[in-house]
Amino acid sequence: MVFALVNARVLTDAGFSEDCAVLVDGTRIAALVPPAETPAGTETVDLGGQALVPGFIDSQVNGGGGVLFNDSPTVEAIAAIGEAHRAYGTTGFLPTLISDDLDVVRRGVAAVDAAIEAGVPGVIGIHIEGPFLNVARKGIHDRSKIRRLDDEGFAAVTALKRGKTLVTLAPEQTTPEMIRRLDGAGVIVAAGHTNGSYTEIRSALDNGLRGFTHLFNAMSPLTSREPGAVGAALEDLGSWCGLIVDGRHLDPVTMRLALRCKPADRFMLVTDAMPSVGMIDKTFMLQGQRVKVVDGVCVNADGTLAGSDLDMAGAVRNSVAMLGISLEAAVRMASRNPAEFLGLGDMTGRIAPGLRADLVALDAAGNVTQSWIAGVVSAR
Repeated sequence: MVFALVNARVLTDAGFSEDCAVLVDGTRIAALVPPAETPAGTETVDLGGQALVPGFIDSQVNGGGGVLFNDSPTVEAIAAIGEAHRAYGTTGFLPTLISDDLDVVRRGVAAVDAAIEAGVPGVIGIHIEGPFLNVARKGIHDRSKIRRLDDEGFAAVTALKRGKTLVTLAPEQTTPEMIRRLDGAGVIVAAGHTNGSYTEIRSALDNGLRGFTHLFNAMSPLTSREPGAVGAALEDLGSWCGLIVDGRHLDPVTMRLALRCKPADRFMLVTDAMPSVGMIDKTFMLQGQRVKVVDGVCVNADGTLAGSDLDMAGAVRNSVAMLGISLEAAVRMASRNPAEFLGLGDMTGRIAPGLRADLVALDAAGNVTQSWIAGVVSAR
């Protein structure tokens, strides 16, 4: 099917353009042309002056639509989570497992493989956040599930046949050799829930560590005499950093300072979303703990943060409001940057000829009105 998206402010590689029609042929963007050059007879979709931006890519999605991936590592659960987040502009996501038994990891990997094979919209891989973490920075993760990365764990996290695998671990709880093995197996390795020293994190970066999961949260801080994981992350200009921009996980000043330390194209928005996203009922169970959303943030009984109730459209709006950046910059942190981090920059994340037609229409308030995944439309 060939159609043209017209009468929109299109975010191209050069910035927003009001003199641009996006031609879609099947699953791909065929061309960007002046509206007057839209081929005669082409079906058109008039977007009424809205912004047309690349679809959002979320590398940390624990759940949504009332479903937690850990509780139900199945194709059906992945589809439900994806549908919930698509309403908020997410056209690519990594279903995310928090620390659990290796059997759950194996089932999650198998489910993602099956979901990609079945063509479940938006699934681009899996994020395995733990169990190879540091209990000193475990956050909401179950202490009893945390373990060191050994050969059995390596086999479990490298079993995905389709899509991308992202593993969050504490570098000080494994070895540089194991990080090299993961990198060599095609796994994207990120540091998170880590109490590592600057030296330990620097060594990991030299051996294949690519990024940092929810920067600042659950990691050794930057102090006067020990730069910690945060210092290593901000100093290293080539690594990628995820930010949870909900106004609760991080103070806006902290994030603005981070953006002055390294290039903006090395930051990406993540939600760390929980089952409450897209639901009226904002209470759920997480590994035996009751979690509820209080003032927009997920907390357990003792007030520990337990992921977020954030969606990607909200993260983009918050970034504009809290970080003092443009809509263009915020959208790139939600699309192009995560695509590059995941090695998918030649497939998606931008509006350019030849890339997959993963697109989102935003109204003047930044709300999602329509989205397209591989050229297939879905109303919000």
